[in-house]
Amino acid sequence: MKILVTPTSFGKPENAKSRELLESFADEVVYNDLGRPLQPEEILERLDGVDGYLAGVDYITAEVIEKAPASLKVISRYGAGVDRVDIPAATKKGIKVTFTPGTNSIAVCELAFSLMLASARSIPRLNDAVHKGEWPRNQGIELYGKTLGIVGLGHIGKNLALRAQAFGMKVVAYDPYLDESFVKENGMEAGDLEFVVKQANFLSLHVPFTPETKHMIDAEMIAKMPDRAVIINTARGGIIDEEALAAALESGKIAAAALDAFEQEPVVDSPLLKFDNVIMTPHTGAHTSEAVKAMGALAAQNVIDVLTGKECKYILNK
Repeated sequence: MKILVTPTSFGKPENAKSRELLESFADEVVYNDLGRPLQPEEILERLDGVDGYLAGVDYITAEVIEKAPASLKVISRYGAGVDRVDIPAATKKGIKVTFTPGTNSIAVCELAFSLMLASARSIPRLNDAVHKGEWPRNQGIELYGKTLGIVGLGHIGKNLALRAQAFGMKVVAYDPYLDESFVKENGMEAGDLEFVVKQANFLSLHVPFTPETKHMIDAEMIAKMPDRAVIINTARGGIIDEEALAAALESGKIAAAALDAFEQEPVVDSPLLKFDNVIMTPHTGAHTSEAVKAMGALAAQNVIDVLTGKECKYILNK
């Protein structure tokens, strides 16, 4: 057996046991030597003779899958998002695609909440000023009494909702597969996307990137938001139209934004780079010690389960 492992955080100490598990199982384990997500041609260069592919946020296109060796039986995503894996192409070729749902939900939720607080009080900007010897006065806003709109009420969205309520926020949510019992039990309100954005002083996104969610937060939706609202995205780049967001920041319609995911990663020429009221983090939502360990353990076990013919409940394309 030969296994390719590409997540950049898989080499951290938290994943020592997961590496040992794979190395004791496989004859050969090949690790990512570039220290970043792989492009299609870089994946193909490393797939020769590979039976299992434990994947980070690499670009696993239809062409990659079509050209992959016949030995490849499973692509195990290290995380919950699979938007960079062409699942129809994998299904057509008989390659199982697995994921690790729930393993990073607390980590991403806590980042989203910290970004709300940091945006509300301009913490990064004030920190930079003090380090420069300045002593500015800045009038922030409180979360208490404000409305949080959550788009995507899955594991992450639910955790965020409970924390927001603990801060005295009203929570409204949109999810096409809504857990109505959770909404009712926790005194929330739910409706369509327009219902949520119209009320949201803070809007937090927790949906996958699909053709349906591409630019779902565009100029039209931003215009429906309350004036001086704050937008948080710890999901996937492309859900927000970055040009439209930049225009809303320029006009003052949107007070601030905090993003952990971007249309281009790494960020090189985003129109958002010029704004000091935009917090930008390098797609780090899942990067806590606890989440790294949990994702690694489940992703490794998924590879082994599929390759040994055991039942794996995290296969997306059965």
